[in-house]
Amino acid sequence: MKSLHLAMPEDLPKLLPLVAAFHEHQGFATSPEHQQDAIVPLLEGIPHGAIWLIGPRRAPVGYVVVSFGWSVEYGGMDAIVDEIFVRSAVRKRGMGSDALNGLAKAIKEGGIKALHLEADQGDDQLLRFYQRAKFETRTGYAYMSRVL
Repeated sequence: MKSLHLAMPEDLPKLLPLVAAFHEHQGFATSPEHQQDAIVPLLEGIPHGAIWLIGPRRAPVGYVVVSFGWSVEYGGMDAIVDEIFVRSAVRKRGMGSDALNGLAKAIKEGGIKALHLEADQGDDQLLRFYQRAKFETRTGYAYMSRVL
């Protein structure tokens, strides 16, 4: 997919405003320093995750962050969409769906066995968006977290 690019360290200035916009939209109380500290290792190649830019590399309109893990159930490496964001001005043009589908194809070719994400169960529009991208709710399971 031409509109999905693996982010590199030189993309940090383009990425930070997108992350800040997403965190503000979601109501996350993160500082610019927190955001940068969380992003830089991914741009520098830490093996635990990666970031892809959505749209033209020189002027991205969004991003996707993926974290990698291991699953015995799925038989190998799996991944979690940690964040996905597309600027509100260009939403509903299929860019988010294209990004998720392109990402799924690329990481499958890289050996990833499953791709997971978390969705607000009260946001019907978001749930439909993820369902169109072939994500399914696992009956009887709840995504749970423990902040350490």
